[in-house]
Amino acid sequence: MNPTIKVIIPAYNEENSIAHVIHDIPSMVNEIIVISNNATDNTEKNAKNAGATVLQENRKGYGYACLKGMDYISKQEAAPDIVVFLDGDYSDYPEQLTEIITPIVQNDIDFVIGARVKKLREKGAVTPQQIFGNWLACFLMKLFFKSKFTDLGPFRAIKYHKLLALNMVDKTYGWTVEMQLKALKQEFSYVEIPIKYRNRIGVSKVSGTVKGSIFAGVKILGWIFKYSFK
Repeated sequence: MNPTIKVIIPAYNEENSIAHVIHDIPSMVNEIIVISNNATDNTEKNAKNAGATVLQENRKGYGYACLKGMDYISKQEAAPDIVVFLDGDYSDYPEQLTEIITPIVQNDIDFVIGARVKKLREKGAVTPQQIFGNWLACFLMKLFFKSKFTDLGPFRAIKYHKLLALNMVDKTYGWTVEMQLKALKQEFSYVEIPIKYRNRIGVSKVSGTVKGSIFAGVKILGWIFKYSFK
């Protein structure tokens, strides 16, 4: 029996990329949910035209958008088996969703991260501050929790009931690391799948600015130290 899969895509001003992302998502997906995070361009229109369900979340923040998508799913009559999170900037290869969900479907793994490994990354696709931030966060998770994570990649899949068990709360930049820390604390089974990564369409709202990079770094480290001393 094929699993029911929902994809959540937070999007802030991604009018030039969102349709590409949606069109490249494999047809096995049951619903693509794009959350317009206070977008001021044609993101919503282009997402709808490409066939996605479009929600609005006017409170700015990656976590706010993801939580909006989860709230929408929770009100549906039938719960999905798997939820996939994917960015709307076309830096990931959405067709690799089949690889991301395979460990869940075939091996009953709880949680899968798409790891943006160096040999599969396009030059310039990941900024120096992102590389350092990922390394530091993963090093600290290894130090404190014996984690095997190598990346905080946003392209990820998780069993829906396990996602609910995490009780996610972060509203902004700490969403990805919160999920990984809570999965470690609850001893979920997890694996990483090496994925390709290219230069995004448009400018990053986080790593593309000094302010965004600093806030993201502080939030990520804050979550790690919070859980380290619990």
